[in-house]
Parts: sequence; C-alpha cells; structure tokens
Amino acid sequence: MTGLEISGASAADMALFTAWADEEGWNPGDTDRFAFAVADPEGFLLGRVDGKPAACISAVRYGPGFGFIGFYIARPEFRGQGYGIQLWRAGMDRLDGRLVGLDGVVDQQDNYRKSGFLHAWNNVRYEGVPQGSADPGGAGPGVSVVDAATLPFARLAAYDRRFFPEARDAFLAAWTGLPGRTALAAVREGRIEGLGVIRPCSGASRIGPLYAATPGIAAALLHGLAERAGGPVAVDVPDANPAATALVEQLGMAPTFEAARMYTGPAPEVDLAGIYGVTSLELG
Repeated sequence: MTGLEISGASAADMALFTAWADEEGWNPGDTDRFAFAVADPEGFLLGRVDGKPAACISAVRYGPGFGFIGFYIARPEFRGQGYGIQLWRAGMDRLDGRLVGLDGVVDQQDNYRKSGFLHAWNNVRYEGVPQGSADPGGAGPGVSVVDAATLPFARLAAYDRRFFPEARDAFLAAWTGLPGRTALAAVREGRIEGLGVIRPCSGASRIGPLYAATPGIAAALLHGLAERAGGPVAVDVPDANPAATALVEQLGMAPTFEAARMYTGPAPEVDLAGIYGVTSLELG
C-alpha cells in the first residue's frame, strides 16, 4: 500500500473539505470553513496519496478537556485501503486525554462503537418551510426578537456556554457574524432566552444553533430566521429534547437525515432541554 502523507489543512484544503462534504449530501454552510478555521487552526488534517488528496478529518480542541471529530471523509477511490483509519488515528491522537464527541452517520456508527464511542442521542435533520404564524408575540409576554449583533458579545458567549461543554468564543464570533448570515436573539427583561443563526448552503439554508427557553421562543426564532432565507430551511434536532422534535413536526417540517451524537465517555452536562437545533454536525 502506498503511504499516506498527513498534513495540516490550508485554506484551499478547507474549501476542498467543504466540497467533499457537499458531495456526501451533508449540505455544509457556504462559509462554515471560515468559522471552523478560527476554532482550532491546527485541527484539520488532510491525507494525500502520491500527492493526491485522499481523505480528511477534523479533530478540534475546545478548552482543556473536550474535543470533537468531524469531516471524516475518504474519497471513493481510496476507500477500503486503510487510508481512512490512518487519518482517524492521527485525529484521535491529537485529542488524546480529552472527552471526544462526534456526530456519526448511520453506516459508521458500529465502527465508532469499536473505537470506544457511546451513543448519547440522535440529531435528526428536519427540512421544509415552517408552517403557521410567524407572529413574534408567540414567544410569550415581554419577549423581543432582536438582531443578536446588537447585544454585547460577552453575553452571547456566556449564553452559548450553557449548551456547550467548553467556551468557544472565537468560533462563535465568526459563526454569528460572517457575511450572509443572520443571528437573532430572544430577550426578556434584559435576559437572553434564545439564540438562532441561519446560514446559506447549496441546499436548504441551515439553522444552528437554535437555543430557546420555551417552544414558543424557539418557534419565533425559527420563523424569523426562515423569513430571511426565503425558502426551505434545515435544522438538526436532538431527539433527546422531545419538545424540539414536537415543535418541528408541528411546523410541518420533515426528517431527511440522521446522525448519532456519540462520546468517548459520559455525555457532558449541558442544558439539553434548551437545544432545539445543534450548531454543527462537524464541530458540535
């Protein structure tokens, strides 16, 4: 077997990762790679065979104790030859000693279990044009839906920390502020009670994260974001939050894709009841 040369990804390589993910039907955001790069600039690996790109993976470090695996793709012509597992081991080595999470596609979940990952819940992608009233008053008395860019970023970062195992301020700043995106926040008496971001994709525009204190707030944010898209939207809903599943089904959205959230140990303690849509299947 020809050797696999593994190196850190360049900006051009990151564009390649996105193209490969799109070919796999994952519908990544058009500009996701720019936010990904600032999360952990050394966390993206490319494997080449005889100089030709063959496989990729992301192994992103968050804080001192958490990591996330994503973008695990081997090109079809290089599958079944051991290249993917070499890159997998390189990624996992980079996260050695940390609790590691991933979102595993159905046909790879058994392999992830063999590598020590435990199933936590399923993230189910729902797509469509949300039905029903877009009246923001449905969020409840005293709730206002505002442009998240008008709020102090420190407050947004602190709010995000309730739903994610480690602080990720640089990533969040890029994720919410990149051109072409809309970030909306729900505010009641000065408190943030919801946050949602929508981004353009080659397919349905993706919403994530979608955090909310109540289903009504989640619905108001989802409707507000969908109005900006002007077409179908997609949101990855954790089935561990039954209220989130019930909401998207009530809004007439349909499941189209599923991935298992898995960890190498007990799932981290986060406010799962407030997560109506995860941020990203690639970076958590």
